[in-house]
Amino acid sequence: MIRKLKSGEYRLYSRKKNPDTGKRRNLGTFKTREAAEKHEREVQYFKRH
Repeated sequence: MIRKLKSGEYRLYSRKKNPDTGKRRNLGTFKTREAAEKHEREVQYFKRH
């Protein structure tokens, strides 16, 4: 899940909420949406390999 921050950057969050905090885990902050989407694909690949 990618959200745009007020600073104009994009942050990648985990899809599931963290049971301890009730919030989503931050998986990185990126300057562009393309960079965030690229990293999201890398994360999905890593989860399966």
